[in-house]
Amino acid sequence: MGLFERFRKGARTDPYGDDSGSAPGYFPLYESQRPLDEGDDAPPRGRVSAPDYTRWDNTLSRLDSAVEAEERRRLRWWQRDYWRSRGKLWWALRGLAAALLAFLALVGWLAVTAPLSKSLEPIAAPQVTLLASDGTPIARQGAVVDAPVEIANLPPHVPQAFMAIEDRRFYSHWGIDPRGIARAIWTGNGGGSTITQQLAKFTFLTPEQTLTRKAREALIALWLEAWLTKDEILERYLSNAYFGDNQYGLRAASLHYFYRQPENLKPEQAAMLAGLLQAPSAYAPTKHYDRAKRRMDLVVGAMVEEGYLTPAEAAALPAPRLDVRTRNDLPTGTYFADWALPIARREMEASYSKQVLTTTLDSRLQSLAGRVVARAPLGEAQVALVAMRPTGEVVAMVGGRDYAKSPFNRATQARRQPGSTFKLFVYLAALEAGWAPEDTIPNTAFAEGSYRPENAAGNYSEEITLEQALATSSNVAAVRLMNAVGSERVIDVARALGVTSDLPEGDPSLALGTSTMTLLELTAAYAGVAGNAFPVTPRAFEREEPGWLDWLTTREDSLSRRHHEAIERMLRAAVNRGTGRAAMLPVANYGKTGTTQDYRDALFVGYAGEGEKRLVVGVWVGNDDNSPLNGITGGSLPARIWKDFMRGALRLGGGPAAAPAPTASPDPEGPVQPFDVPEVGEIPLDENGSTLRIEGGAVTVTTEIDGSPVEFRLREDGFEVAPAGTGPPE
Repeated sequence: MGLFERFRKGARTDPYGDDSGSAPGYFPLYESQRPLDEGDDAPPRGRVSAPDYTRWDNTLSRLDSAVEAEERRRLRWWQRDYWRSRGKLWWALRGLAAALLAFLALVGWLAVTAPLSKSLEPIAAPQVTLLASDGTPIARQGAVVDAPVEIANLPPHVPQAFMAIEDRRFYSHWGIDPRGIARAIWTGNGGGSTITQQLAKFTFLTPEQTLTRKAREALIALWLEAWLTKDEILERYLSNAYFGDNQYGLRAASLHYFYRQPENLKPEQAAMLAGLLQAPSAYAPTKHYDRAKRRMDLVVGAMVEEGYLTPAEAAALPAPRLDVRTRNDLPTGTYFADWALPIARREMEASYSKQVLTTTLDSRLQSLAGRVVARAPLGEAQVALVAMRPTGEVVAMVGGRDYAKSPFNRATQARRQPGSTFKLFVYLAALEAGWAPEDTIPNTAFAEGSYRPENAAGNYSEEITLEQALATSSNVAAVRLMNAVGSERVIDVARALGVTSDLPEGDPSLALGTSTMTLLELTAAYAGVAGNAFPVTPRAFEREEPGWLDWLTTREDSLSRRHHEAIERMLRAAVNRGTGRAAMLPVANYGKTGTTQDYRDALFVGYAGEGEKRLVVGVWVGNDDNSPLNGITGGSLPARIWKDFMRGALRLGGGPAAAPAPTASPDPEGPVQPFDVPEVGEIPLDENGSTLRIEGGAVTVTTEIDGSPVEFRLREDGFEVAPAGTGPPE
């Protein structure tokens, strides 16, 4: 009864607090949520308060907002709702930031790819003339450029001629001229690119014709217009444009075609030069004067249309007369020049001025090298010769039989196997490991192992001294010796002497010279032994005196006196009684032969002379396709070429050539004497090196008797027989 009583009592009370009694109140029973009263007589329960629906709504709203925020956070950028939920302010701020970043990136790109200072530099490398050590010109290469022009110093008709035909609205546009493009398409005259765009094109861009390049050209043109004045743009354009005949810039072209400074150009001359820019090679007046004249008339017509000339003035302009005084009688390249010029340009600063550089080349020795190679019985084989001082100064270089037919330099570019000339490093490593020339090593054939080298002609013995092994070029002894001292030590010696080519560690064939390198690199290593100071860097130009910093930072090694004397004793034995007997001279000389497998390469590298007269010479003979030679070994033809050259070099004194006496010639570069072209100075008599020479009213026949070179001299005062290289008596 207590439960119903509570319901009855509670029903009489307004649950919402209204005691008027106008409407009975109802409320749910939550009896399960409170303890039951203990008896029916318990006092009645108090009034129940109303729920706070507003607070509930706010809580639910916050919950809904949190759910929506979490859903937005989980959206990925590739989902459409990710972007649809963004507001206008969000888009505006991020759009502005993106535009600012793009602008900064564009400015950075332009600053890197189109630096304003580059437009001040010549677009083509300026002309460089190389001289031999005695001042004789060797080669001349590069563009003809001259000093930049200044608009303020030019007569008005000069820039007007160029603007009339190339860019009529130059002073009124911002680098891009849509009207000019439309006019060029409609009339077919002039180009669609402005002068600023042309400057951007030939200064910063490649000549490819693509939409991407045109877009970059337009951007760079705007960049130039923003930072340079109109006169500065026009000056840089005129100072770099190509005018044909290897002439770059208005000043060079004006001097070349009319022998006149641009400040003194006449209107008709300026008009002809302006007409060349569309097709410099096709309109060059030195070759196509009629075409250049027709193009000039078109420029004059454009100047009349723009008001730069009156019709009467235009009609009175004569055809300009050419005055070409410049000529280039020097070859643009020789084997030595092709090697030396890149070295020179790396050291040169960008400049409009011509350069005249004196090299280490000795004109007499270079001429001698050409004669020696020309008379060698090479057949179809190729040849290379390098001669240098022990300090690395190259005095002669022949990179092939004929530069005109094949400019490929086999002395500096061809990487061939050095053969047994590599044994120098093996025996040096053995000396440093404690071996001596008198020590012996087995010279028997290999009977075990996967690598079994053989000696030439099957020459073996039970034992052989190191000195005799190098002299006879024993292959089995060299491989055993490297195995004894370790390939690592051999490679370390080669590196110390300046060899940078790949040398595989642990390869037993390395001892026989199976790793490739250039003849120049190999000869420089022998130069290190000749001067007992290494590594030696081959040089085309005289080395500057080293400063104290160079002295502190540059490391120069040398052999001990005992080791140096030992290796020279062994190299001399290789010439006097070994495989290099064909290179023997009446003076002390040292060297080593080299022959690769199947007679594919034949080499002789060695040195002779004393003091500043000492020369280090390397000779290589082989075929460009690496096919075998006809039985040619390093001790045959290469040794004879080496001997022939060295004998002539020692006869010349071997020292640096003296500078020529001053003459009254107006040409400061001296007489022209092309090199790498054989001269008729000695007449070969046979294949053994016998020669006939006529000079100074005397006839000299040089030959060999029992291996010793002898000269027979017939002069007005009598007949004489003397050892070769001794020279006539005073």
